[in-house]
Amino acid sequence: MKKIVYSVLAIAALFMGVSCEKNLDIPQKGVTDIADFYKTDEDALAALQAAYARFATRITGQDGSSIYTDLKAALNNCGDDMYAAGSNFGDNDFMAQLDEFRLDSGNQVVDHFYKNLFQVNYACNLVIDNFKDGLPEGGPTATTKRVVAEARVMRAYVYFLLTALWNTPPMIDHVIGTEVQPFNADKDPENPMSHEDLFRWVASECESAAADLNERKSPTDKDGAVVVTKGFAWALQGKALLFVKDYAGAKAALKKVIDSGKYALVPGDRYWELFHQEGDCNEEKVFETNIEQNSGLSAWGGIIQRSTWMEANIWNWRSDHFVAGASPQAKYTGGVDGWGGLGVPQWFGDEFFANDGHSPRFDATLKHVDDAIYGMEYGDNVKDGEKLVNDMTLEEKKASKAIGIADVKDGLYGQSFWLPFKQLLRKTDADRYGSNVRMNNGVIMRYAEVLLLYAEACLQSGDNGQGAWAVNQIRQRAGLAPLANVTMNDLKKEKSYELWLEGSRWLDLVRWGDTDRVKNAGQNVPKLFDKLFREPKSGETIVWENGSEANSRFYTVASHEAIDAGYKVGFVAGKHEFFPYPTAQMDKNPNLVQNPGWE
Repeated sequence: MKKIVYSVLAIAALFMGVSCEKNLDIPQKGVTDIADFYKTDEDALAALQAAYARFATRITGQDGSSIYTDLKAALNNCGDDMYAAGSNFGDNDFMAQLDEFRLDSGNQVVDHFYKNLFQVNYACNLVIDNFKDGLPEGGPTATTKRVVAEARVMRAYVYFLLTALWNTPPMIDHVIGTEVQPFNADKDPENPMSHEDLFRWVASECESAAADLNERKSPTDKDGAVVVTKGFAWALQGKALLFVKDYAGAKAALKKVIDSGKYALVPGDRYWELFHQEGDCNEEKVFETNIEQNSGLSAWGGIIQRSTWMEANIWNWRSDHFVAGASPQAKYTGGVDGWGGLGVPQWFGDEFFANDGHSPRFDATLKHVDDAIYGMEYGDNVKDGEKLVNDMTLEEKKASKAIGIADVKDGLYGQSFWLPFKQLLRKTDADRYGSNVRMNNGVIMRYAEVLLLYAEACLQSGDNGQGAWAVNQIRQRAGLAPLANVTMNDLKKEKSYELWLEGSRWLDLVRWGDTDRVKNAGQNVPKLFDKLFREPKSGETIVWENGSEANSRFYTVASHEAIDAGYKVGFVAGKHEFFPYPTAQMDKNPNLVQNPGWE
């Protein structure tokens, strides 16, 4: 990749408020001559704020140039527990290409995320290069040591993602010129690093940086959730070591987070808060990017770039495929239209419900089509004749054409009988800059993931007692009975339910070798229909929600339009474990070697 060097003055103009409750106002450096910058502790703090801002806009935000968040799209769309759906086949295809494994090196998400990760890496390198030896006059200070440590851990997180997704990306641990054309890490003639070496580098950076980091003060310390702390450094160290099967090292690092007492699971009745603005900076958050406004930012001057903006539209339910004016999500979301870009496989919803029932965790994550259409509150303008739908009995609703799925061509494309609910925008998430500018923070790590990573490290190293303890913390919060004996299969299931759509599943499938389901991706995408508006057609493969037409209103039809269009679909071992390096990067840099299978 040919590294782009950005003006430090342009980067320093992007500041991110650190405090979750108070705004941190730092004078902009965009009017300061570059020769006078990187001189003081204040400059160090300003440069770090620029790195946080770049992290927020390019990793958990969408930088104002797309309708999706890079992190969520790249880490979730290849998993076996979701469909990249939409209005019809071909809608949101940049995501469906990943979901069905028919992407190539020109895929928009892959290109965008790769580039943005290196832009974050550059912002971190600016901090590290200029302050690793302290101030030009005076040497190291407490401020410069902490600032460099925070930047090192952010950079380590960037390299965790680059390594997990691209295998052996170029190692760029300092600012380089535009003329430099770096090699893949494993082919670097001066310092070759394997895939495992890169993960171990991530762990080493976190371990050594932790000494200079602040620790979160307590589980109620909100400011400590939106900056890099010792807790996040240890958590990332443990995760990286787990990915190279260093279970003893991972266990030790993750136990530091647990033993710190600075984090806790929220109670089950507050589980839903974790994914909405009400849960920002709570006791379960180990690290999240802060979207709090400060006086130097405006809607299009920093807020929208680091929010999820139109992702609220792309992942909300497909509004215009319900009866006009009667989308069941409308009152919940505050009227934000949805484009239906996310679907739930039937097997996943069935297994999750069989495990949890109507636990607080399940009810905050998925919703059955019956519960959505019959159980959610409609606006006061939704009537059947003169009667408000909200006042109707269940039996009246089941027979009413004032509500339901009205689209007769594609129904709800990519949807089973389980609808995604965790990601659905809640009205209070977007209460400042427009109904689709989602303002809840971008979660990078929460304590539940720490416990599950720790459980895996324990189980894999023979400490079944501690492994069971950690898994049962998660189960008991969900209102489930503890398990006497916990296996890796139990752990995998609990992790898939607890962290659904939080960026863990795809990477876990690859490292565990659990890719059987994704080999069939794209072969059968369901369409969810309502028989009051569309009767099943002869020759269709039909599944009724309650087993028979007599007992059901909703049914799914199997579709395979990618195959019909001539695409090859499904995961291919030896190729799809890693993304391809983007075409634009390959064209610029002759030293970059494409990943196997993508040549």
